[in-house]
Amino acid sequence: MRGLFIGRFQPYHLGHHEVVKRILEEVDELIIGIGSAQESHSIENPFTAGERVLMISRALDELGVRKKVYIIPLEDIYRNSLWVAHVCSMVPPFDVVYTNNPLVYRLFKEAGFRVLKPAMVNRTEYHGTEIRRKMLEGEDWEKYLPKAVVEVIREIRGIERIREIAGRDF
Repeated sequence: MRGLFIGRFQPYHLGHHEVVKRILEEVDELIIGIGSAQESHSIENPFTAGERVLMISRALDELGVRKKVYIIPLEDIYRNSLWVAHVCSMVPPFDVVYTNNPLVYRLFKEAGFRVLKPAMVNRTEYHGTEIRRKMLEGEDWEKYLPKAVVEVIREIRGIERIREIAGRDF
């Protein structure tokens, strides 16, 4: 069985990591769809699709994942009625969708897919908006991310990017 898990992963954090681990216990293969792939260099979406692919693939390597995982960027098309067909055209066939996003849940359900809501992990701490705020404000953000993701953000000078975008100098 192949599952699909879609997120923006801005950045990929320990909450995502735990959900991915749990999904991998249920499926033979996993597709991780990187949503809003065309977005980058903004406070809400600071990282490029390629950077997010790197974050996720290195985090999975760190886990020692042995199952097949496809990491596929998905650009927005801004037409909800066509979005599921767009996603299906961009990824390998799948049997089940994992999401906690109400719109994604509804769209795939209406299209006839089996959709499951994975248990969220410590959502107050593992929340991209809050992690990006911590990065911007110079607070401790690293403990919310897999070590491999912290390394990628350092490599790409992600903190400097977020602060420059926000017009902050630290």
